[in-house]
Amino acid sequence: MQDKSAGQALLENSYKLATPQANAGYYDAFAPSYDSDFVARMGYQYPKAIAEAYHTLATPDDRPIADIGCGTGLVAAELGMPDAAVDGFDISAEMLRIADGKSLYRSLHQVDLTGPLDAYAGLYGAVLSAGTFTHGHLGPAPLRALTQIAQPGGIFVIGVNQRHFAATDFQPVLDSMVAAGTISPVSFREVRIYATEGHEHSDDRALILHFRKS
Repeated sequence: MQDKSAGQALLENSYKLATPQANAGYYDAFAPSYDSDFVARMGYQYPKAIAEAYHTLATPDDRPIADIGCGTGLVAAELGMPDAAVDGFDISAEMLRIADGKSLYRSLHQVDLTGPLDAYAGLYGAVLSAGTFTHGHLGPAPLRALTQIAQPGGIFVIGVNQRHFAATDFQPVLDSMVAAGTISPVSFREVRIYATEGHEHSDDRALILHFRKS
């Protein structure tokens, strides 16, 4: 059986991060081994689930795409859309460097997603994310700023760790955004985060949130 201890340690330590600066430094440090030590060893299938949901739910007009917390480019690779404009956003310069080497993106942006996103207002027909809304990373607050980067009617396919969703204020924030007419009603799809059996996170789930900017 493939050793998963390195991948599990990377995951569990990432859940303990408390600030954007800590996230940037942590992911910078293990960016070169992220795909081998975490993705391969843990059977990380979450980006594929986000890409499949986008292909199921989107129309040909739901472009260009903003890949939020893009890391090493896993969602873009699963999208398999070389003709589509996909831009990646991440806080880690080293993760972006790895992504850049894969030639998957039109452009890449080092951004603290807890801050303002005014520079990207109205640029995107789709906003996707896998693995960024989770313990030690992003809570629900950035969802409001992310709606600003979408075009009217733009589609959102946002993954949220299921336990993180339950432990924080995602539902009240989403409800308030729907009530304010900012977004359409939200649908949810539960998916497994990992394909590989036999590690402590094999049964971890995520909720894929699907809605549109009103």
